Amino acid sequence: MNLSERDKKVIWHPYTQMKGAANPIAIVKGEGAYLFDDNGRRYIDAVSSWWVNLHGHSHPYIAQKISEQLITLEHLMFAGFTHQPAVELAERLLTHLPSNQSKIFYSDNGSTAVEVALKMAIQYWHNKGEEKKKVIAFGNSYHGDTFGAMSVSARSAFNNPFNSFLFDVIYIDAPYNEEIDKSISQLKKAISDNDIAAFIFEPLVQGAGGMLMYESSHLQQLIEICTSNNIITIADEVMTGFGRTGKFFAMDHLNADVDIFCLSKGLTGGTMALGVTSCNAKIFDAFLSDDKSKTLFHGHSYTANPLACTAGLASLDLLEKGDCWDNIKRIEHQNKSFYDKFKNHKHVKDIRQCGTIIAIEIETGDKTGYFSNIRDKAYNFFLDKGIILRPLGNVIYIMPPYCIKEDDLNYIYQSIEEFLGDLLL
Repeated sequence: MNLSERDKKVIWHPYTQMKGAANPIAIVKGEGAYLFDDNGRRYIDAVSSWWVNLHGHSHPYIAQKISEQLITLEHLMFAGFTHQPAVELAERLLTHLPSNQSKIFYSDNGSTAVEVALKMAIQYWHNKGEEKKKVIAFGNSYHGDTFGAMSVSARSAFNNPFNSFLFDVIYIDAPYNEEIDKSISQLKKAISDNDIAAFIFEPLVQGAGGMLMYESSHLQQLIEICTSNNIITIADEVMTGFGRTGKFFAMDHLNADVDIFCLSKGLTGGTMALGVTSCNAKIFDAFLSDDKSKTLFHGHSYTANPLACTAGLASLDLLEKGDCWDNIKRIEHQNKSFYDKFKNHKHVKDIRQCGTIIAIEIETGDKTGYFSNIRDKAYNFFLDKGIILRPLGNVIYIMPPYCIKEDDLNYIYQSIEEFLGDLLL
């Protein structure tokens, strides 16, 4: 029995309808932008293994640093204790985050980073004696699969079974296609009752919603309205952080401060699970009290795991080098050339590009959606080409590791061109 068959007997995979699901591909090795299966076949990882991998698989420098840490200190509880990797990673992250960010809270993934942010925001008002509990979010948003994160995500098939358990959220339209006036009007109406605790958003790119993109200047206007009305702002940079949009953080495209940041995915270069929620002094100070009930009661067994923090430090080492940013700019330039070539293609409903991310929304004649039949057709077409792409319904997107070769990226573009050329609608 091979590995895929053994898997089918014992494992329940994420985002997978297991009835009739094909046997999973058994990957036995990763190197750079490539993954290799148990038959020796090579695949280009064009989506960075769910957007986490920055520098390539099995990066020797990150592996070396983790190995060195492993024989020094593998883990300890983070309540009442600390260690060098956690302190150093927090110090270095704060040099890249906006200057108003002052504290780092560790968790273990993107959803929990969002949970922590929501708890910080809601308890902030509780600690100040004000019961502001409503949260504003964008339509089409996705912030994770834990209950708080589901609550501030768009209502969809992902969370429909749990709707009665989710807290109410006020949704406003993200300012797509220059529709900023509509978004501002909705925001002002939402805040008129003065009971809003926070506004949470994915800056510039809404990932799982279909790689939907909007202008930084429009987001800035919305943030400024919230700030002037004393509403806590939360930037969910779980996907957009660490160079994906062409800058270190997507918020670097703006000239606006937010109160809280959520980070994960690329934080460790895709090596280990780690989440971060950073906040400014205003948020942190509201939890300082002789009243112990004002403590932030949140934690994880693996909070600030030394191995994960070490991976984060090693990834930062690589990210801070000039050649990494040269690669980011190269990918951005290649994406822009592909965008210009295909923006008027007859089978392309829309094409969107931001930094190293490019998304092609295929015209199907039906409404855009996650369950579009074109998804499986496209997924299998690209697998046959030795390319791992995971379309969001009828949206094909590329978000590669920064080490991807120019020829490999051109091969992906050519394969997309071939798929579109063969498409019969």
